[in-house]
Amino acid sequence: MAKTTIADYLAKTLAAAGVKRIWGVTGDSLNGLAFSLDQVGSIRWMHTRHEEAAAFAAGADAASTGQLAVCAGSCGPGNLHLINGLYDCHRNQQPVLAIAAHIPSTEIGLGYFQETHPTEIFKECSHFAELIVNASQFPRVLERAMRTAIEQRGVAVIVLPGDIALSEGPSLSPVWNQTAPSAILPPDSELTKLATMLNDCEAVTIMCGSGVAGAHDEVVKLADTLGAPIVHALRGKQFIEYDNPFDVGMTGLIGFSSGYHAMMSCDVLLLLGCDFPYRPFYPPDAKVVQIDWKGSQLGKRTPLAMGLVGTVKETVASLLPKLKRKDDRTFVDMATAHYEEARRDLDELATPSDPGAPIHPQYLTRMIDEAAGDDAIFTADVGTPTLWAARYLTMNGKRQLHGSFNHGSMANAMPQALGAQAAHPGRLVVSLSGDGGLSMLLGDLLTARQLDLPIKVIVYNNSLLGFVSMELKAGGYLDTNVDLSKTDFAQIAKGAGIFSLRVEDSEELEGALKQAFAHQGPALVDVVTDKHELAMPPTIELSQAKGFSLYMLRAILNGRGDEIVELVKTNLR
Repeated sequence: MAKTTIADYLAKTLAAAGVKRIWGVTGDSLNGLAFSLDQVGSIRWMHTRHEEAAAFAAGADAASTGQLAVCAGSCGPGNLHLINGLYDCHRNQQPVLAIAAHIPSTEIGLGYFQETHPTEIFKECSHFAELIVNASQFPRVLERAMRTAIEQRGVAVIVLPGDIALSEGPSLSPVWNQTAPSAILPPDSELTKLATMLNDCEAVTIMCGSGVAGAHDEVVKLADTLGAPIVHALRGKQFIEYDNPFDVGMTGLIGFSSGYHAMMSCDVLLLLGCDFPYRPFYPPDAKVVQIDWKGSQLGKRTPLAMGLVGTVKETVASLLPKLKRKDDRTFVDMATAHYEEARRDLDELATPSDPGAPIHPQYLTRMIDEAAGDDAIFTADVGTPTLWAARYLTMNGKRQLHGSFNHGSMANAMPQALGAQAAHPGRLVVSLSGDGGLSMLLGDLLTARQLDLPIKVIVYNNSLLGFVSMELKAGGYLDTNVDLSKTDFAQIAKGAGIFSLRVEDSEELEGALKQAFAHQGPALVDVVTDKHELAMPPTIELSQAKGFSLYMLRAILNGRGDEIVELVKTNLR
């Protein structure tokens, strides 16, 4: 009878925990795991072209299911390529286990071929990173790593030398005891104190982050009781925006004026599961109360009048009976009326372009929103695709929106679409890809075809690093070094055997999207969008106004006056 190896034990434990996929690029230090996965049979090796894409995909796999996802990289450069994607997983608080294969254990510390020190490298982007030094420790380290990833919501890394993976392991079949998420409640005295504060104030605004997942109804009832508008951070959008008469949109650089003013005008700002990082958008004079399941988050972004450790759903449910309903609805009515006006203004920008003119990205995003199904999953590249997604994609309780919203890495959308599609084979998964972001990990477009993952990639092709260009203009600089050579991504996709269309006119857009979304396999729609489109923040600081004026002066002095004309034509409509 063949011996059971450590790699066998790893594969069987992952299978017992319900893992269905491992994302990565194989290599000789992963040979033992590859063989063991073949023997187990229930876990599919998801072969990507780049390990960074594997980590992004694993993060979206975890984010879209709420379950542990796994990625792997071979020794040295292989697992180093995971690191940017793992930073994104970790900062998005997704439970991901990374298997970092390592050089033979007898060669560690001797400058061996491809030697690195993975435990040191991965410490910053994980809750747990440990080197396996002998076979006997492996079962306990594996269980601790998996539970850390799940319970602390982040990345755990096991560094596994290839020779130890092939050494003899436990003969007993592993058992995995799944734990249910725990509810956390603050002391009743703290809830009473908070209720007194909320009952005594005149204007409350609620700000929601991803921590309100599963608490939609409780939070909406809270807003109704307090007469409070609800602002949401980008990661809270999918959980609270829908079926919500108190929604006033986002704040921040990509937000709405209504969300900004709702926060700036309140007496008490109630942060629910929210880690909104931009301090200039917090009200300077309001009392701020924060509720979060992690005590370490409290007061991280702004000074607090109160901080409570608790899960949002249970904490709000316990708080509600202590509150008095506010009969004066003036504050919330003004905020929601402001939102309706801001929403109309934004929708008026989502219009077709003149024949032959580049397509407005607002219109493209609106058409994606209308053509996609009720349970579509969207991923958005960092930069302008995220901005347009935040403003023009509508959530309904079934749709999902994923992106690199905390780490802010380019190239995330298409690999994340791969992960979400693998986890949800029957659903439409749409990647809103910038031409810059898509170019970075373009090779993994081949992964969609090879693994038969029917993702739909919509390219916002403006031949520009669009958001970087906006930042330069706002700072008063010429937007140099941001141009991208004009590229026909539809032809590239066609050469890779992927169904593709190129759209250069607004009239063609609706039909192209419907055709791509109906296609049974992966598809790409390359849309030529207007490079001069600006996205105005909810409030313009004096420094930004001066910056744009200085940019226009510099552009004219450098012979780029035609660019100013196009900028005005595009944005004054």
